[in-house]
Amino acid sequence: MYQQRKPLLADWGNARSATALLYVTGDRQNWETQIHAEVLDRFLHHLDSVGQVKRISLILYTRGGSTLAAWSLVNLIRQFCDELEVVVPSKAHSAGTLICLGADSIMMTKQATLGPIDPSVNGPLNPQIPGAPPQVRAPVSVEAINGYLDFARQGAGLKDPAQLKDIFQRLSDHVHPLVLGDVFRSRSQIRMLARRLLAKQVTDEKKIDRILEFLCSESGSHDYTIYRQEARDELGLKVERPDDTLYTKLKAMYDDFAAELRLAEPYSPDVALAGQPHVDYEFRRALIESVAGGSHVFISQGQLAQRQVQTGPGIVQMAVDDRRTLEGWRHENA
Repeated sequence: MYQQRKPLLADWGNARSATALLYVTGDRQNWETQIHAEVLDRFLHHLDSVGQVKRISLILYTRGGSTLAAWSLVNLIRQFCDELEVVVPSKAHSAGTLICLGADSIMMTKQATLGPIDPSVNGPLNPQIPGAPPQVRAPVSVEAINGYLDFARQGAGLKDPAQLKDIFQRLSDHVHPLVLGDVFRSRSQIRMLARRLLAKQVTDEKKIDRILEFLCSESGSHDYTIYRQEARDELGLKVERPDDTLYTKLKAMYDDFAAELRLAEPYSPDVALAGQPHVDYEFRRALIESVAGGSHVFISQGQLAQRQVQTGPGIVQMAVDDRRTLEGWRHENA
């Protein structure tokens, strides 16, 4: 809880001669959250509480989210400090890696991982997932589209314009043309954003090109994980390792927020009900915290209730209703 993390944040700031900020988007299975533009106003509260400082140390845990929100967040934080370090105790993937690229330096534990920054497009025109509710859509990865087209040209050896036109027509039959347009726009955009952010860490243009090629396409899969040694020695990012004292501080902070957000426990409504007809719930899912600004917590709150559903003549099954009463950010002070 924040009461336990507040002294840990103060201690971390003292150890790094910096102002500490904590940003966590929880990845508890079935309760995942992502980097989103709505956090900018919450961050502004913390930054205004801190004021102009020499150095900010952003402790970051995330699986990713909006690339434009990540870009905006880095630039917002930089308005309040001369130097920004991003500290990764465990995961900073996708848009989280983009935030890391915009720092002057990155501190990574031995278990910390970055990831590719090839974006995925999500929207109402995306393909439906078979068997899923109508509103649930499949994300469309930029590199998955490129992989399909590259396979047609290189793997299958198709060169005839008529054949390639047919391949593209098959693709557009499954993925809406407007989504395909967004995919290719996003591909150019992510490279532009990453190039501009990297200027704080890397000045060699050839090195920047190599980093972008790897993070945007050559890694082969959005699930590829980049550990500290690869980030430092092969990509050439400015990466620092914590000493034993700093690692202990980071581990204590990680253990505390991981326990509060229950990151290691997959969510199941049946388990939450535990055989009861109904149960009230409150799940804490994301955090933005500082010593001066208190704690912003993203909360889902409501009631789970069992109900009977007749699925056929004489066939009754139990279903679970999620009666959500609150979903949003709440500010808490210790």
